[in-house]
Amino acid sequence: TNAKSLKTSTQLALPLTPAVFPAALWPAAAVEVYTSKEVDAVNGTNLRLKCTFSSSNPISQHLSVTWNFQPEDLSSHEPVFYYLKEPYKLSAGRFKERVTWDGNIERNDVSIVIWNLQPTDNGTFTCQVKNPPDVDGTIGEVRLRVVQKVHFSEIHFLAVAIGSACVLMIIVVTVVIICRHHQKKAQEKRIKVADTEL
Repeated sequence: TNAKSLKTSTQLALPLTPAVFPAALWPAAAVEVYTSKEVDAVNGTNLRLKCTFSSSNPISQHLSVTWNFQPEDLSSHEPVFYYLKEPYKLSAGRFKERVTWDGNIERNDVSIVIWNLQPTDNGTFTCQVKNPPDVDGTIGEVRLRVVQKVHFSEIHFLAVAIGSACVLMIIVVTVVIICRHHQKKAQEKRIKVADTEL
């Protein structure tokens, strides 16, 4: 009887095992957020702050996006933008009337555009996405530096160097063609004069 009851209890316990272990072994899924680490922009221009995300769950009707800003002096975070089913504009703060939604939830894009950049916008922007039940995960950070003019990068230098080389080559080829043309004309003239003298 004891063996029979032990067998029965084992059979009852086995079906529960697969249901218990996955919850213990697999961690909860999280939202991954992707942004540029650093961005330079010219004073007075507009800038698209790109932010994309990935989630193991389908996009929820309750997906939310929160953009915040922390100035360089590391003072408290300021709200920049909020999205929940639709974009919400700020009613106050330095970014009031200066931020517009430029994302596409279906493409996992939650980017925004900041208009008329000012030196006071120097600091770190954070992008956080919650897609219930995925409410935890990474927070994207973008460090913005507003400059008076664009720095002359290596790419610009390379473009100018290649362009200058092409122009120089064209000039050299043109000069060579003109010189040969003049030499040919001069030679024809000399031959013509020599024939006349004969």
